[in-house]
Amino acid sequence: MEQSSPTPAVRRVDARHRYEILVGGERAGLTAYRDRGGQRVFFHTEIDDAHAGQGLAGQLVEYALTDVRALGKRIVPVCPYVAKFLKKHEEFADITDEVTPEILGWLDTRHG
Repeated sequence: MEQSSPTPAVRRVDARHRYEILVGGERAGLTAYRDRGGQRVFFHTEIDDAHAGQGLAGQLVEYALTDVRALGKRIVPVCPYVAKFLKKHEEFADITDEVTPEILGWLDTRHG
């Protein structure tokens, strides 16, 4: 009998400025952010190699963006994966802000 893999779970970890996706209780990936006023600036998404190709990044980012909407914040997609996701998911267009040089400079001072 084929064993089904556990259902992934996503959680927001405010202390570490990220959302994590868990498979079988183990962290399989994350998308990292910094808050800038009413904006949540996403700058990095990664999925562990052991879990690549399972659609986890999409589930993770969809959860994160839905959470941003629920919090009344706006999305700034500095992360290339988040930007690509948003091109395919126009339901988030109304809460997405453009990445500007100002935001990139601000992010450098927080993260660099």
